[in-house]
Amino acid sequence: MNTPIPLSQENLPQISDAIARPEYDRSQIKTGIVHIGVGGFHRSHEAYYTDALMNSGDFSQWGICGVGLREPDRKIATILEQQDYLYTLIVRHPGGKIENRVIGSLVDFMMGIDDPQAVIDRMANPDTKIVSLTITEGGYNVDPDSGEFDMSNPEAQHDLQNPQQPKLAFGYLTAALRQRRDNGIPAFTVQSCDNIQHNGNLTRKMVLGFARQQDPELAQWIEREVCFPNAMVDRITPVTTAADMSYLEQEMGLQDQWPVTCEPFCQWVIEDDFCDGRPAWENVGAQFVPDVTPYEKMKIRLLNAGHSVLGILGSIYGHQTIDECVSDELFATYLRQFMDIEATPVLDAVEGIDLDAYKDTLIERFGNPNIKDKLSRICLESSSKLPVFLIPTISENLERGGSIQYAALVIATWCWYSDQEVNQYNKELEIIDGKRAELHQAAAATRDDPLSFLRLTSVFGDLAKNERFAKVYTEMINKIYENPDVSLQMRKIVKSH
Repeated sequence: MNTPIPLSQENLPQISDAIARPEYDRSQIKTGIVHIGVGGFHRSHEAYYTDALMNSGDFSQWGICGVGLREPDRKIATILEQQDYLYTLIVRHPGGKIENRVIGSLVDFMMGIDDPQAVIDRMANPDTKIVSLTITEGGYNVDPDSGEFDMSNPEAQHDLQNPQQPKLAFGYLTAALRQRRDNGIPAFTVQSCDNIQHNGNLTRKMVLGFARQQDPELAQWIEREVCFPNAMVDRITPVTTAADMSYLEQEMGLQDQWPVTCEPFCQWVIEDDFCDGRPAWENVGAQFVPDVTPYEKMKIRLLNAGHSVLGILGSIYGHQTIDECVSDELFATYLRQFMDIEATPVLDAVEGIDLDAYKDTLIERFGNPNIKDKLSRICLESSSKLPVFLIPTISENLERGGSIQYAALVIATWCWYSDQEVNQYNKELEIIDGKRAELHQAAAATRDDPLSFLRLTSVFGDLAKNERFAKVYTEMINKIYENPDVSLQMRKIVKSH
């Protein structure tokens, strides 16, 4: 076998014709977007849309500069620099077809911890029209009790006292916006691309919450001048594996140190609310709407909640990936019944969407055997995800007298998962959660107090005080602790409907 060609701008003409590549002159691109949090999802989604737009001819002003704010970001920063900020997107279809494309929309990467002022200057540059974010649910620094910006965070206190040496994304945004205001430059748009309902509203609330503490006059300017569009984002993007890199080397003759694998489905619904111009992403498949609320609610309550249902139940049962769960008839049936019986009745009407067809598509996407989306990734930071994805559905069904059994079993199983930290075969689970210790402590007290896990109000709110939910949950807890084979309870619930 020939030696694989290292991915770089210079080597692009030599790579296989089976790999699509940028059809535009990257040397002519200005940085119009600064993006904080360059992970797999950003590279399969916003950077993908932007690359597609550039290939259509609209490329000169929308290059993306990635920003890393943490030491673990150095790995991706180093690799991207070595590859001239190019990477390969591997799109795996359910039938086995694979499309490979080198993405060229990323043109730079900066490490905030090395030179905070340089990052602030890049954001404050007049060429920068948008600062976008994928910082995960936990990155928004929300006080779980008040819902406001958490000023007790030591890094928030640091940023308050050291405006030009920030650590949090909100410190950077505030410093850059101050610089633009002082220099008479229009505000940039702050665009969240995170899987959070009303992500723009939340970002606005957190930025203003911090800015009011640091500079009340600036906060008034931000409130008046800065746009924070809400958006719904969707593309299943598993963690890159050694097998992905090996595939490119052996099958395509290309050496890429950090490619991205994703499914073919891609969706981006955005409120058209930008203060200093925007890319024409609608020309390459994005959808601009006046109000994104019904779209994001549909996606969060069906796709994201569906992921968590499979992730938690499947992890305890011993499944490893989402497609493995869906290939199990019991899990596929349970998921569809959860969607039909508990999630759909509390959704709003969504213009132009056939919900049954949407749910059919979700099951097909989840079952894609070529997207090995690990349950450990799905369950990552569940304490931030479930309060957004699943618990509101429970609360609304409690209010309307709807079914709660499917979701209650998920919460009861999560308690056992958090307590034991192994699956039903006593195999250790990979658990990554900022509240892991809290969850474990609360779950471990379950034998003495069946509702102890639910009393973690930062996650569950007042669910423990709801008599109906407490009764159903307690019955399920007793059964799970008696026999952790969740399939027994799943079958009972499926048969009861």
